[in-house]
Amino acid sequence: MDLYRAHVLVCGGTGCTASNSEAIMEKFEKELVKQHLDQEVKVIKTGCFGLCEAGPICIVYPEGAFYSRVQVQDVSTIVEEHLLKGRIVKDLLYKGAFEKDTIRSLNNVDFYKKQKRIALRNCGVIDPENINEYIAMDGYKALGKVLIEMEPMEVIKMVQQSGLRGRGGGGFPTGKKWEFASKIKGGQKYVVCNADEGDPGAFMDRSILEGDPHAVIEAMAIAGYAIGADEGYVYVRAEYPIAVKRLQIAINQAKEMGLLGENIFNTGFNFNLNIRLGAGAFVCGEETALLNSIEGKRGMPRPRPPFPANKGLWQKPTLLSNVETYANIAQIILNGPEWFSGIGTEKSKGTKVFALTGKINNTGLVEIPMGTTLREVIFEIGGGIPDGKKFKAVQTGGPSGGCITRDHLDTPIDYDNLIELSSMMGSGGMVVMDEDNCMVDIAKFFLKFTMDESCGKCPPCRIGTKRMYEILEKITSGQGEPEDIDRLEKLAYNIKASALCGLGQTSPNPILSTLRFFRDEYEAHVNEKRCPAGVCQELLTYSINPELCKKCGICAGKCPVECISGEKGKTVYSINKDKCIKCGACLEACPFKAIIKS
Repeated sequence: MDLYRAHVLVCGGTGCTASNSEAIMEKFEKELVKQHLDQEVKVIKTGCFGLCEAGPICIVYPEGAFYSRVQVQDVSTIVEEHLLKGRIVKDLLYKGAFEKDTIRSLNNVDFYKKQKRIALRNCGVIDPENINEYIAMDGYKALGKVLIEMEPMEVIKMVQQSGLRGRGGGGFPTGKKWEFASKIKGGQKYVVCNADEGDPGAFMDRSILEGDPHAVIEAMAIAGYAIGADEGYVYVRAEYPIAVKRLQIAINQAKEMGLLGENIFNTGFNFNLNIRLGAGAFVCGEETALLNSIEGKRGMPRPRPPFPANKGLWQKPTLLSNVETYANIAQIILNGPEWFSGIGTEKSKGTKVFALTGKINNTGLVEIPMGTTLREVIFEIGGGIPDGKKFKAVQTGGPSGGCITRDHLDTPIDYDNLIELSSMMGSGGMVVMDEDNCMVDIAKFFLKFTMDESCGKCPPCRIGTKRMYEILEKITSGQGEPEDIDRLEKLAYNIKASALCGLGQTSPNPILSTLRFFRDEYEAHVNEKRCPAGVCQELLTYSINPELCKKCGICAGKCPVECISGEKGKTVYSINKDKCIKCGACLEACPFKAIIKS
């Protein structure tokens, strides 16, 4: 076995790969050879570390030096100074990872110290393309335990006692799903993983598959044993090429080691796993539409009942959960249901992974115990709002969720609390907004997404979302009438009550939550023909402050329709509001901040 005195872990997740981490790894390899260190130091490509804002990231062990925003030209310095001479390159360290000449462990960095990583435990820690590293982290130990020591019903009881709820949407108890599927006796059964993560700003499932694919494989095999299935499918969108590649490598390695396939652990249990690629249709995140897609049909939801546990894939009993749900299973088996249920709140056990994006300093993946408050996530883990702006709202649950205001920042995050606030947990998107966001425009943005992604099968979703969008277009263009707000709200409730599947039923949520908490903004758009946040173009006006105007004519030179007049060096410039197309070119061009947008 090769022994190394140091390891360099380089993030190989999608975000850091897009920021050139592949070239950084190649440069490390070359520099180590150049310095004759290639037999002493090993470079390892990992999954996402979570702190995407600081990428590309590399961590050098055993010191634990956390280097952030590493560029190719920085590698030679790290190799020569740190790995050759033993001197930490302080200028390249992450801002919170060094204090009083001491390297702080990741657990003491603000972004990480309030997190508890279960689903993400191996992401950024192991090489996801090396099964031996997963096994070294107790990988496949849980599968061995259930196959050798436990009866299927014992496994199901353990999952039930843990209190694990589905991490992909409505939060249905996972153990109940397993029990329903197990009770159907005889015949073919299937285990399916929903990795069709389509929410704007969400990348939790992708990162788990990229950083720890064996955790999902092991859990699906355990689920297969528990319900009596011998075949599984991972449905993942083709837009995730790194995740697909690593998942396929992991499946091949597990087969080679006898951890998938026939007679696993010599117990007579067989389980095979297949990958099916989706074309990126958001509706295929709905379980029955997903099953149709696997079968080669158009991805459209089926009426329920029957539920997949009774008639799912090819009309056979099917257990379907998402990536994050499966990623918790092995740890529940190894540590016991009491351990897992001891984390979180009374009705929401364990942790939840969120993709923290939008107007936030520390964008990235966070995994927190249920019950952590929004304030802790946004201002402590997330580092607050950039540029000193005021927090306005956070959208949870993606297009299916809703906006939560500053008045509810101290709300503990769990399934029931978010629903009470007209939002939902969803798969875990968390988009932060500041004072510059228009909430009517935000509602329109998310509704446009669900309208475009509707499969068209049921009229409430196919027609209703379009009618709601037309009303929002009317309001944001300055054509809104007072009755439009009531009409919009009534239509939203009707669609919520009558649409066929979860996509249609939850599509009005962003509208209903913004109407609940920001009705004054809708009224300003309608009654005053004004967008308080200055976002909706057709409601904006531009003028020039005569006291700040320097008579330079820069604004006039940038105006594409020549609506700004004045004499350079002699007169104050002015804007003809009838000719102005409200493009904002003058605002961006003026170095003296004389342009007023209102």
